[in-house]
Amino acid sequence: MIIAVDGYSSCGKSTLAKDLAQALDFTYIDSGAMYRAVTLYGLRNGVTVGKEEDIIPLLDNIKITFDKDAEGKQIILLNGEDVSKEIRGMEVSRSVSYYAKIKEVRCFLVAQQRNYAKNGSIVMDGRDIGTVVFPDAELKIFLTANQSIRAQRRYDEMRAKGKDVSMEEILENLRERDYIDENRKESPLRKASDAVVLDNSQLNRQEQLDVVLQKVHEIRNTTNL
Repeated sequence: MIIAVDGYSSCGKSTLAKDLAQALDFTYIDSGAMYRAVTLYGLRNGVTVGKEEDIIPLLDNIKITFDKDAEGKQIILLNGEDVSKEIRGMEVSRSVSYYAKIKEVRCFLVAQQRNYAKNGSIVMDGRDIGTVVFPDAELKIFLTANQSIRAQRRYDEMRAKGKDVSMEEILENLRERDYIDENRKESPLRKASDAVVLDNSQLNRQEQLDVVLQKVHEIRNTTNL
C-alpha cells in the first residue's frame, strides 16, 4: 500500500507521514529531504543563486540514502554523511524551491522515490507524490493550513532548535516557496483529483492522525490491502 501526503510548506506533512508510518508499520520516505540534500550539495559545491541548473552535471555524484540513528530516528545521508540537521537550515530553505524547479533534478529524484515502493508499503510526503510520483497511490492526502499558522509553526520549530530567525523572515520564505511550488513548470504543486483534502489549521497532531487512519481503515475494508 502506498500513501501519498502532499501539500504546502510547513503544513506538518512530515509529522503526519511519520506518525502514519509508525502507526501502520510502513516505511516513511521524506521526499522533501531528498530535494534539500541535492540543494545542500549544490551550495557546498559553488552552485550560486540564479545558476541552480549548474547542479545538473553534478547529479551523478550524489547518493542519497536513509538510515536510523541510535535512537531509531530516521536520518538522511548525503554520500554517507548525516545531513539531517544541516538541510533544515535557512540557507537551504531559501534555495530548495529553485533547485526543485529543475526538470533533471526532479527526474533524478522521482526515479529513486519510485524504487522505494518496490520494497513494501510506504508513506511518502512531498509536493507531487500523488500527482507525479505515485498517481495510483491507494490513498492521497493533500494537507493544507492557514499561512500565518504555518509560519508560526515553522518559527517555533526553528527557535526550538536554537536557530536565530525572525517571523518576518519565515513568513516571506513561505510566501516565496508557495509561489514557486505552485507556478513552476515541472510538476507544480497541485491537489490530485482523488486526494482527500485535510486542513489541519485547528487540528492537533493526534486529531489529524485519527482522520487519516480512518481513511486507511475504510480502504482496507473495501480492498485486500
